[in-house]
Amino acid sequence: MNIMGRIVQKRTLETRARLVAEAEKLIDRNGFEALRVEDVVRAAGVAKGTFFAHFRDKDALMDRLIGARLDTILDAMDLETGIRDIRDLVARMGPMLTFMTCERYVFDVILRYSGAAAQEDIGPIATTFARQIDVFASWIEHGPFRRDVPVAILAEGVQAFAVQVMALRFCALHAAQGLHAPLETYLAAWLLPPQPSARSSRNTAP
Repeated sequence: MNIMGRIVQKRTLETRARLVAEAEKLIDRNGFEALRVEDVVRAAGVAKGTFFAHFRDKDALMDRLIGARLDTILDAMDLETGIRDIRDLVARMGPMLTFMTCERYVFDVILRYSGAAAQEDIGPIATTFARQIDVFASWIEHGPFRRDVPVAILAEGVQAFAVQVMALRFCALHAAQGLHAPLETYLAAWLLPPQPSARSSRNTAP
């Protein structure tokens, strides 16, 4: 790349960084859903067309911003060790659950961007969903949980139950339940070793 190309690339990166930084400030002040592209470009001192040269739309910017915040949370979760029981596991998921449900808009964006139709569609949020599986698998592997099912499948189940509980958080019929108690119930049934039935206990009695 020649000198002019490097200069253009540097300016492009600086502009994108400025857009992201100003968006972060506006979100901290007003929340995610209230963010408007017009406010971002005004704060960054650029034209609206410049924004769309960097991001397809507001949600594409949100993919980056929300993904970055989830990554920070997962960085801390990845350092957690010594999971004692189901309650402890759910408690350590707390910061992630709280952020993902901080606004209905945030949860909706996360769900829409959590999967990818093609390799080029894999963005920051989709990447964090893969990271979640890795973190949960590590916790399960070193915790007092069942061993009759592959760890990866157990970890995928933890993620699925977490999404279910978070979705119910926005349902009027279940909103009062909170997040931790129902998730503990689901994960106890999913992660704890199966208990022998009364009949099998009688059959194996001496």
